[in-house]
Amino acid sequence: MPSQPIPGSSGEILASLPSPYLPHAATGLLHLPRLLAKCWYVKTHGALPASYAKNFRRGCDRFLCQHLGLDPKQVEQIVLDSATEAEVDERLRQILPADVRASQWNRRYVQMGMTVAGREFLKEALTAMGCADRADEIKSVPDLIDFDERRLP
Repeated sequence: MPSQPIPGSSGEILASLPSPYLPHAATGLLHLPRLLAKCWYVKTHGALPASYAKNFRRGCDRFLCQHLGLDPKQVEQIVLDSATEAEVDERLRQILPADVRASQWNRRYVQMGMTVAGREFLKEALTAMGCADRADEIKSVPDLIDFDERRLP
């Protein structure tokens, strides 16, 4: 039977965050629902658990925002200043480029971790989770996120 992450090996798990493969309804962008959910969590709870805080507005959050020509803090501020998801979507529409180039971003995103350096990163992360045997199955950073958050068997 394939291994599963050692409980607590990557820190607290927020099962409420959406899969990295869930596209944003208004733009089609992958990862944007996760970034927004993390911002909502900060708004509601004051901070993210340490396991998420270390990469908040960094890593994939930052790469997505760079693709859009934004600072991740702008996205966070929109959520902090908004009362509803509809209000967030409206404010995002005001600052997003007219063409968010969703297919370009989505292709890049689902391939993160497929370079030689990326494969090493995934192998190290899986080893730390006690799952080095899964290195041939977990092929990308979004896969690793879904695996860590127990959405992959």
